Amino acid sequence: MARTEDPRTAPPIRWGILGAGGIAAAFADAVREHTRAQLVAVGSRHRDRAERFATAHGIPTTHVGYRQLVEDPQVDAIYVATPHSEHREHALLAIRAGKHVLVEKSFTRNVGEAQEIFAAAREAGVFVMEAMWTRFLPHVAALHQVIDAGEIGEIVNLSADHGQAFAFDPASRLFAPELAGGALLDLGVYPVSFAHDFLGVPDAVHAVGALTETGVDGQVSIVLSYGERAQATLSTTLWSRTPTVALISGTEGNIQVAGSFYRPTSFRVQRTDGRVWSFDQPGSKGLQFEAAEVARRVAAGEVESPRLTWDDTLAVMATMDEVRRQIGVTYPGE
Repeated sequence: MARTEDPRTAPPIRWGILGAGGIAAAFADAVREHTRAQLVAVGSRHRDRAERFATAHGIPTTHVGYRQLVEDPQVDAIYVATPHSEHREHALLAIRAGKHVLVEKSFTRNVGEAQEIFAAAREAGVFVMEAMWTRFLPHVAALHQVIDAGEIGEIVNLSADHGQAFAFDPASRLFAPELAGGALLDLGVYPVSFAHDFLGVPDAVHAVGALTETGVDGQVSIVLSYGERAQATLSTTLWSRTPTVALISGTEGNIQVAGSFYRPTSFRVQRTDGRVWSFDQPGSKGLQFEAAEVARRVAAGEVESPRLTWDDTLAVMATMDEVRRQIGVTYPGE
């Protein structure tokens, strides 16, 4: 079975980190430990936070505020790791400074904001990609190879869940409408994107949800329909740690993807003829694969990744917009 390219073989690139939270720390560690890229600068609105982050991750330059970061001539690419509500503003800031951009998922609050970013990137001629790291992981590449080879026949059903248990905190970004909180954009984007990856754009979207006291979605169940019989059944919640597994069932067998399906993991293929085999290549980190993709595409002079195109991201955002419409969640300023 073909292997995913080693991230250490990607060309070097100089990263600036915009935002100094938990996901930024995970990205910085993965880049530093598993690629040839350099972490050259970090920006935060708070000097002490930027300095602590820089010290923890061996970053030589700190900036208070984001404009100084995106205008830093040392920086080739910006990793945007702020809340969803700020992705549009910060991505556009970096693009206008001529920087390539990797934007944390969910890419934006809605499809309109995503279209605005891609239009700006097209005009500026810079690379932009959503940081949906799952698309670039070894087990996902292997899944596509297995399915493309016809091992499970035609896909009939795909199911995936992502739930984590969080104590209610109205000030937390997860529960704050002004920060585009809720289960869907933070957690549910993984199963939605996974379904899009293997089944494409759905013909119909059906969703039910339950809201938190602050009016964002606490739990959502989604059915996506494709053609005459294929369906994806997806769920996400802020109220329970779920198994985070995925199952892809076809006319000739099924594939069970171990939890957490969106991280480096293993899977088991069970065919209807009785043959059973497994793919096992787990790993604790995986963000280096998306970072390597950015470096390779930038070096090639490309503005988007063929593995996660702008249209792919727009399609996922459109599905989530429709889910939010059906369950009654809107964010201030939309």
